[in-house]
Amino acid sequence: MEQEKALVEAILFLEVEPVEVRTIASITGLSREQVEQVLVELRSDYARADRGMEVLTIGGGVQLTPKRDLWPRLRERFGRKREARLSRAAMETLSIVAYSQPVTRGEIESLRGVAADGMIRQLLDRNMIREVGKKDAPGRPLQYGTTREFLKHFGLESIADLPKLDEVERERFNLNG
Repeated sequence: MEQEKALVEAILFLEVEPVEVRTIASITGLSREQVEQVLVELRSDYARADRGMEVLTIGGGVQLTPKRDLWPRLRERFGRKREARLSRAAMETLSIVAYSQPVTRGEIESLRGVAADGMIRQLLDRNMIREVGKKDAPGRPLQYGTTREFLKHFGLESIADLPKLDEVERERFNLNG
C-alpha cells in the first residue's frame, strides 16, 4: 500500500485544483475504496505537528495545501498575485448569494438596499458566483449561486459548512418575509 500512497500523494502535489476521488481512482487504477483508505492514511500522516501540509476536501475534491496556521507567513510570497481582497460591498453581496441561493439580482438589491450590478459582475468575473438558472417569475430573472472557486477560496467542503447564522442574521437573509 506504500506505493499506492506515494502515487496518490504525487497526484495531489501535482494537481493545482481539488481533484475528485473518482479521478484519482481513474489515474491510479485503484478502486474508490482504496483511494479513500489512502487518503485517510495521508491525512493522518500530514496531521503531525512537524508537517507543513494537509489534505483538505474542498467542493467535493481533494487537495494538498499548506496548513492554515502557516498561511500568514507564506501569503506574501506564495499568495495569489491576482487575489485582491474583496471589498466590503462585494463580501456583503457574496454573503447574500451564499446564504440565500438561488437568488436574483432584484432580491440581492432588496436585501442590500442598493444596486448590485457592479458587485454581481465583479463576483462573476472572479468566478465566486455563477448563473444557476432563471426564477419562475415574471421576466424570468437570472438566479445566482456560489461556485467551487467560492468554496476553495473560503476553505469549505460544501455550502453546508458556512458558519451558522444567529436569529437576527437569519431574518436578514430571509427573502420570504
